[in-house]
Amino acid sequence: MSYARLAVLFSTFFLASGIQASPNTDALGQCFSDSTNGRDRKDLAKWIYVSMSAHPEIGVSGKPGAKEIEVVQRTMANLFTRLVAEQCSSQMNAVVQSEGMEGVKLAFEYLGRIAMQELMSNPEVTASINGFTRYIDKEKIERTIKSK
Repeated sequence: MSYARLAVLFSTFFLASGIQASPNTDALGQCFSDSTNGRDRKDLAKWIYVSMSAHPEIGVSGKPGAKEIEVVQRTMANLFTRLVAEQCSSQMNAVVQSEGMEGVKLAFEYLGRIAMQELMSNPEVTASINGFTRYIDKEKIERTIKSK
C-alpha cells in the first residue's frame, strides 16, 4: 500500500460510511484518539476547514492564504505520519491486513468525529451553529410538525 493512497484515504475520513467497525478497526480508532491531544484535534479540524474552504462555492470570505494552507498541510502530514508510522503502527498493520483500506477509513472517521465534537463543545461555535434559528419561519415549522 502506498503512502499516497493512504493519504487520500485520510483525506476522506470524514465521509460517512455505515459499515460496522471490527475489533481491529476499533483498536486503531482508539489508538488514534489516545495518541492525539486537544491541539492535534484542533489542527485536524483546521485542516478540514481549510480544505473545505478551497471549494469555490464554500469559501465565504477570509480564505486562507498560500502560506497558511502550507502550514496546515505540513501540520497534518506530521500528525498523519506520527499516528500511522509511529504511535499506531501495529494497529494500522492489523487493520490493513484484516479489513483493508475500508477499516483504515473507519478509524480515521472516528478520529474526525472526536475532533469535530471537541470543536462543537465551544460555546462560540454552538452559538454560531444555532444562529440560523433567528431566521426560521417558526409558524411554517409548527404547522408542519402539527400536521404529522
